[in-house]
Amino acid sequence: MPVSGGVLITAELLTLPLAPELAIADLLPLAGQLADDFAAQAAAVDQPGAFPVNEFEQLARAGFLAAPLRTHLGGCGLGIESATTHDLLRLLKHIGRGNLAIGRVYEGHVNALQLIQTFGTAEQVERYGREARNQHKLFGVWNAEDAEGLHLVPTGPDRYRLEGAKTFCSGGGHVERPFVNGKLPDGSWQMCIVPMEAVGTRCDRDWWQPMGMRATASYKIDFSGVEVGAEALIGQPGDYLRQPWLTAGVVRFAAVQLGGAEALFDLTRQYLQGEQRTEHPYQQERLGQMAIALESGNLWLRGAADRLADYDTQFGGTPDVVHPHQARLVAYANMMRTAIEQICIDTMQLCQRSVGTRGLLPPHAMERVIRDLTLYLRQPAFDAALAGVGGYALAQTTPADRLW
Repeated sequence: MPVSGGVLITAELLTLPLAPELAIADLLPLAGQLADDFAAQAAAVDQPGAFPVNEFEQLARAGFLAAPLRTHLGGCGLGIESATTHDLLRLLKHIGRGNLAIGRVYEGHVNALQLIQTFGTAEQVERYGREARNQHKLFGVWNAEDAEGLHLVPTGPDRYRLEGAKTFCSGGGHVERPFVNGKLPDGSWQMCIVPMEAVGTRCDRDWWQPMGMRATASYKIDFSGVEVGAEALIGQPGDYLRQPWLTAGVVRFAAVQLGGAEALFDLTRQYLQGEQRTEHPYQQERLGQMAIALESGNLWLRGAADRLADYDTQFGGTPDVVHPHQARLVAYANMMRTAIEQICIDTMQLCQRSVGTRGLLPPHAMERVIRDLTLYLRQPAFDAALAGVGGYALAQTTPADRLW
């Protein structure tokens, strides 16, 4: 079935006024306010085939789609300038607290704009920045695929035909500028952006029947026959897999996940207050454990942001400059990702023990958040990430207090 990516959202967003000039200090409290709205609306889009269109309109109006652009492009430098990393992670946490599905798609938008500004040409940075800023285009990164994969086949001078499909295409039908990366004939991996409204694709909506994160619309999309020019290729072959950019980015989705854990804490406390069970010592103990876990997560956000800021002024550094501490940053990002996953798992278990069966039945929001968070935590390569931390530590001789 042909799909013109983004039609459902583009027509409306193109009529929106340009976002006002906002500082990061304005965006953070606004993200907290929007999170409350997103949480109130979350049940309405918790079904396969749904997508939080209205919520992304709110983000567009408020300037969140342009915020990851550098200041000279009309953004706040959110996340691409390393000094803003902690603000970005806190903002992502707020959005995740409101609705993990929105957080997942918005994090992909941030990721895409970081990649463009890191590896793109000056013309590409300007063009795509203008689309995010003035036209409120929603970007994403669709990198997962099945065994057949996706291939970029040269068809002539600076022309390529795509063959194959992508899976877990979050925001399918709504993301208008996805990275659709694939293999060149020599086997190298090439970043590629597809203008979805200008091409025909086949979208398998039945493929996405998940237990949670339903509103991400993470379909399987077949790009076979789509043709693009060289101007759609970002960076050089292999750039997407370069470190520390590939792994350091895990701090973003971990921040969104921590927001889900904070939502469960708030919902558990509200439930116990409503049931007048706040004086029970075991409930107090469980809430104490949850509070400690969440504070640990916030310290991990701060730690990851500090390491990225110390590493380079730009997220991940400059591609043509070799950095001596790349392995250390990658290991720290993997530690943070692993720690927050366990924090989320512990928070879910404590929530379930606290509220019992009645609090876990729909339409209570706890049931949905637990489903969403359970699915979202299943990010790839968990074992490899943890083993990488140990491998880095074993290769060092510095004392533990100076290892990171």
